[in-house]
This record gives sequence, C-alpha cells and structure tokens, in this order.
Amino acid sequence: MVHKGWHSRGYLPHFDSPEAIQFVTFRLADSLPRAVAESLAKQPDGLAAIDGGLDEGHGACWLRDPAVADLAQSVLLHFDGLRYRLLAWCIMPNHMHVVVEPRANQCLGAIVHSWKSFSANQANRMLARSGPFWHRDYFDRYIRDEGHLERTVDYIENNPVKAGLTPDAFKWQWSSRRLRP
Repeated sequence: MVHKGWHSRGYLPHFDSPEAIQFVTFRLADSLPRAVAESLAKQPDGLAAIDGGLDEGHGACWLRDPAVADLAQSVLLHFDGLRYRLLAWCIMPNHMHVVVEPRANQCLGAIVHSWKSFSANQANRMLARSGPFWHRDYFDRYIRDEGHLERTVDYIENNPVKAGLTPDAFKWQWSSRRLRP
C-alpha cells in the first residue's frame, strides 16, 4: 500500500499517512448552497465558518431520519478494528465528523470512499431517491498531539449540544460520547 502523503484531488488538500490519526468531516451534497460554501471558505477562518453553516441545518438533512443515521453509524462501525480504529464520531443532520486511525495497510481516501459509497447507495434506496447523496470531497486534518486529539474529540462529541439538537451529549445516540463513562 502506497500512502500519498500531502495530495489534492483538485479540491481540498489531503494528508494520507499510516501513522496519522485524522479528523474527517464530510457533508451531504445539498448541505450548503455553492455560493454560501464559496463565501464561507473565503473568510479568515473558513473551515470554522463552513462548520457553523452546517450546524444551521441547510438542505434536506437526510441524516435527521433515525433510520438513515443508524445506517451511517453502522457503516462507520463495520470495519472498526479491522481497517481502522475509530476514536470518536458524531452524525449530525447534514454532516458527519470522525476521528479515525487507519491501519498501516489502509489509505484514508479509500476508507472515506467506502463509507460514503456504501452509505449513499443504501440511504438512497431507503429514501426512494437517486442522485448525489454526499458532497464529492471531504475535509481532513491530522491530529498533531494528545492535546489536539482531546480538543477534537470534545468538539465532535459536543457538536449536537452546540447545534441545539440535544441538551446533553450523552443522550445523542449517533455519537461516540454515549459510549464513554
């Protein structure tokens, strides 16, 4: 398996390395209108602005449907411990956050592609729809140290509280938070 290191598919830059724990965010195809996403990306802290825009709940929010959210969560958990190690995740109405450590013989891009491809096919079938389900690209950031990991996991697991979806992160059933003591 050849890891690509820093690379781009023409959109966002990505980092692929076997020793890197990664924070990954991917969103539904209709989660942000193109003009809004482009405008937010030009702001000084564009990624934070885009994430805030996602929390506003734009688009059809297919992941708000409990059956679709359950499906997405089961897709994440399916190869946990085999192809990667999941450290944290949260499924929001129109996007997902994941902290993942790929196994030495696995590439991050292939892992994310498998999550998106399988879940899109199954969700479209469940929703009796066709067409793009996920936005074509994803955001990833490698975790630099234990402090960064702790802050990132806290951010992910408290995202439903920050977005006003639940008063208690422990009660959000599509997150790793409910599984921690």
